[in-house]
Amino acid sequence: MAAKRIPMRKIRELLRLRLEAGLSIRQISASTKTSVGAIQKLLARADSLEITWPLPEDLDDGRLAAMFYPGSDPTSSARHQLPDWATVHQELKRKGVTKQLLWEEYTAQYPNRCYSYSQYCDRFRHWQKQQKRSMRQIHKAGEKCFIDYCGPTVPIINPQTGEIRTAQVFVAVLGASNYTYAEATWSQGLQDWLLSHVRTFEYFGGVPEMVVPDYVPCNIIWIMLPSSLCFFRNTHHELTDVSCADGNITSGRF
Repeated sequence: MAAKRIPMRKIRELLRLRLEAGLSIRQISASTKTSVGAIQKLLARADSLEITWPLPEDLDDGRLAAMFYPGSDPTSSARHQLPDWATVHQELKRKGVTKQLLWEEYTAQYPNRCYSYSQYCDRFRHWQKQQKRSMRQIHKAGEKCFIDYCGPTVPIINPQTGEIRTAQVFVAVLGASNYTYAEATWSQGLQDWLLSHVRTFEYFGGVPEMVVPDYVPCNIIWIMLPSSLCFFRNTHHELTDVSCADGNITSGRF
């Protein structure tokens, strides 16, 4: 992950507070709202470059950026560098990738021609609206609640023994409002699965007309839909037809 870039104006202020005013790193951090770690890295870089105060008068922002961010584009320009929105769109599909992370990598590459984070997000939303839509779903308030377990697990450390256990993350989202509830449980078993629903509805303060799961383990399906009422028929790989007593047949991944 690219390190978050510090604006050139703030770099000048950090150097002044350290080299001229003689403030400690924590004092500088409190004064400039910059993390201690970022300040330490910047000052270490300044020491290796043998930078002194005052800075040379001919040291513009472009040259200063090239010194502290040698792998970036230090070109000064009144025009901003437009991100590759198609690449941004694809990268956001990967687990753990966020707009904040992609923006930090973008600013590190173009330190003097980058949009602010709010402008970056606004222009990305505008680009998204211009793309061709293949399907538009309309959700009514209180109609559907979408549930699923997210892919990554959460490590839980026992403070007494140091034992590490992984917890599953249950997520529920109301379709119309995107109102979200999430919690961690030890498993995806039936008891945890049902209790997660109970706590979800308590949090929402009501029950939707229907709950739409993305994936339900087969053992839970067998318990919720007993064989006396339904039978299962494998049709293709993991696809299964569930035929119920009312005559309806539903296909899905069980």
